[in-house]
Amino acid sequence: MPMHPQEIENLLRETFPDARIIVEGDDGVHMSAVVIDESFRGKNRVQQQRAVYAALKGKMDGPSGELHALALTTRAPD
Repeated sequence: MPMHPQEIENLLRETFPDARIIVEGDDGVHMSAVVIDESFRGKNRVQQQRAVYAALKGKMDGPSGELHALALTTRAPD
């Protein structure tokens, strides 16, 4: 079942309540997200992206992978 951008944002917002989050995509399967959060400060890109994937609670994993591809940009605020 395809996901809507708002669903992804809601999942991310649970873990990153104060983040600036932008989710885009119109096919429900291939999406992009920008997550800018203070919790990323001092973490490398891999650590940041792992935190985002964990926040998605398996929506990209396994046979029920509702989200096939997510282009991800993460960083701490300037």
